[in-house]
This record gives sequence, C-alpha cells and structure tokens, in this order.
Amino acid sequence: MSTILIVEDEKSIVDLISFNLRREGYEIMEAYDGGKGLELALSGKADLVLLDVMLPVMDGFEVLRNIRQTSSIPVIMVTAREEETDKIFGLETGADDYITKPFSVKELAARIKANIRRIAAQKPQSGGDTYGPFRLDRSLQSITKDGRALELTQREYDIICYFLARPSQVVSREELMEKVWGYDYYGDLRAVDVAMRRLREKLEDNPAEPKHLMTKRGAGYYLQF
Repeated sequence: MSTILIVEDEKSIVDLISFNLRREGYEIMEAYDGGKGLELALSGKADLVLLDVMLPVMDGFEVLRNIRQTSSIPVIMVTAREEETDKIFGLETGADDYITKPFSVKELAARIKANIRRIAAQKPQSGGDTYGPFRLDRSLQSITKDGRALELTQREYDIICYFLARPSQVVSREELMEKVWGYDYYGDLRAVDVAMRRLREKLEDNPAEPKHLMTKRGAGYYLQF
C-alpha cells in the first residue's frame, strides 16, 4: 500500500484529497506548512508528494529544491498559479508533474496512480549494462557516464532507461508522455520538453552542442552513444 504525503495549508483541500485517496486505498500523511512537509518528505515514509506552492514557513519551490538535494521521490506540484513561468520553474526545479487548482480529483488520482505504477515498474534488478559511455546499474537504479555517477531524479532515470532500450530511435513527445509519464496526453507536452532540457544539462559536456541526447525537429528525441 502506497503512502501519499499532502503538503497543503488549506485544510478543506487536504480533507477532500485525503478522503478520495483513502477510498483508492492509499495511506495519507499531511503537512500544513513547508517546513513540516520537507521533514516528512525526507523521512522515507512517503512514496509520493503532493506539494502546494503557496505555503507558510517555506514555499513549495524551496521545499522541492531541498527535497531534490537528497531524494528522487516523485513530486506533483498542486498549485493555484496558472502562469506558465511557475509551471516551468517547478518542472525545472525537479517536479515530476503539476496540476492546477481547481482540479479534477479523478485526474489527480490518475496521475498519482501513473507515478506509483512507474516506480513499481522500476524495481531494482540484478546486473548492469554498458551503452557507449553510459552504464546502467539496475540493482542500484543508477546511471554513470564515463564512470561518473549522474545525479538524476526518478523521472530522469526512467527517461534514460526508455531511450537506452531504443538506441538511436526517435521517440515522440507524445510517446514519452504516455510510456514514461504513464498517462495519456492531457493537453500540455511542455513537461516533456522541460525534462529533456534538464536531462541534457546533466548528460552533456556542452548542452548547447549535444552529442548524445539529440532532437529530431518535428519528430521527437533520440539518444546516441
């Protein structure tokens, strides 16, 4: 049974989300400010974090930055902000997804299920494989380049694994959204573009002139070794 940490300062919203997720079979942890949310997120007791942006003590972006220093736990930003810059900033800071208030509880539940399912599908397996300068160690769920460990979020790890299984094959943004994010396209593929930009910054010696994570204009992305 998976545990969801809800970090939100409006009790009515927490109650609504908690009620519906408990009906789906999840255990719930609650935090009403950013400081407590960060503490619980790093406790190792939660499997996914629903993180609001506007919080007392510490805002959601700062909580997320601190989480990403040591943890790859999936984080879905839950926010009333509709500005594109806020969404992009959250994704660039390390959020796996975002959903804007007012939101459909059904859609939120679907996104949570997709992320939990994605994590379950990546259970460690024994052994490792080498792909050019990259080495994938499934037992540790880690990837190195030229012997240097890459500091990846769970989402970034999943993306590289998907590409490594399809060397030099062009993968569309829609396919990445469906196969890696784990749910149907909801109308905004910017999350894919942001994730690919962040990943390129970690993979490439010079992200402006990539040698591995390439873009096929109008078609998608591919990984070459």
